[in-house]
Amino acid sequence: MHAPEPRTLPDLVDEAQRQLAICNACRYCEGYCAVFPALQRRLSFTEGDVHYLANLCHNCGSCLYACQYAPPHEFALNFPRLMAQARVRTWRRYAWPGFLARAFDSGGLAASLATAAGLVFFLLFAAWLAGPERLFAAHSDAQGSFYAVLPHGAMVAVFGAVSLFVILALGVGFARFWKDTGEEESAFSAPGPAAGAIHDAAVLKYLDGGGDGCTYPDDEPSFARRTFHHFTFYGFLLCFAATSTATVYHYAFGWKAPYPFWSMPVVLGALGGIGLLVGPAGLAWLKRGRDPELTDPAQRGMESGFLALLFLTSLTGLLLLAFRETRAMGLLLVAHLGVVLALFATMPYGKFAHALYRLAALVRFHIERRRPPAAAAPE
Repeated sequence: MHAPEPRTLPDLVDEAQRQLAICNACRYCEGYCAVFPALQRRLSFTEGDVHYLANLCHNCGSCLYACQYAPPHEFALNFPRLMAQARVRTWRRYAWPGFLARAFDSGGLAASLATAAGLVFFLLFAAWLAGPERLFAAHSDAQGSFYAVLPHGAMVAVFGAVSLFVILALGVGFARFWKDTGEEESAFSAPGPAAGAIHDAAVLKYLDGGGDGCTYPDDEPSFARRTFHHFTFYGFLLCFAATSTATVYHYAFGWKAPYPFWSMPVVLGALGGIGLLVGPAGLAWLKRGRDPELTDPAQRGMESGFLALLFLTSLTGLLLLAFRETRAMGLLLVAHLGVVLALFATMPYGKFAHALYRLAALVRFHIERRRPPAAAAPE
């Protein structure tokens, strides 16, 4: 018996029911990650359970190589691919508005780069209208070089509007996902489960393949994926901290950018930028050699698009830092702002949204750990 590849959501749920039931009877992989203890608490699996378990899965691949029922066995279990397929459906199901999510279904990389290019040209046109002589001139830091090209008010208006939209879209997606888990809204903020989930996410606990590292990109255990994820995750947080610090500088103290190279926003941003060069580049390199049996082809474009935008955000930001008092500053500023806007605008429809769903799944896992397991039905 070789199960056909699921093509629709009902097919996927049916296949998940089959594979999860077999895994629940076997339990060989229960020490690899949080997914197996979570599924062992269930006697049957709803559609919401499938989405929950899929986002709890970190796709380390260890269970596939350890599975005695993996192909060519007649049961044909491929648990990592099943979870990857379910995650893609999660992004589509819970994304808001849905028509924007569909743009990334098959061409995530092309859609991400096209969005970035369109926003760069829009900002370039706006800067040209504001004054081509300022766009291509060299401005000193003392002259407020960035705002000589694009006014501060215009930047705040554009980024503020995009940020509010992204927060709304991510909020709606999260609310839809959490509702389908069956948990109360207040349960997400319970201190114990929330702290446990944040700790697991911060240390990437379940990217260790049960202790020896992910079988990634092949069947040899390695901590390379975990390392590059750390560069990406903490690089992003450092860049966010740099932006937040700069906001405080501007509005609380009246200190206007650009800031000196030794200032807190620049130091945090430079360190974060390095992390966002190393991390996405390393993850993209690992994905090139990844066992195709572990992946869902529909997910590759979304992942590649997100990694490309992170890398380009960092690259243009570091170049802008290095050449901010030269004639190249105007073009570099426009390029950097356009890529950052594209990264923000696409966040609710690709890999970044999965980080939010995974955090929610980890919170639910820690909630469930505090409950007694479901009892088996009497004979």
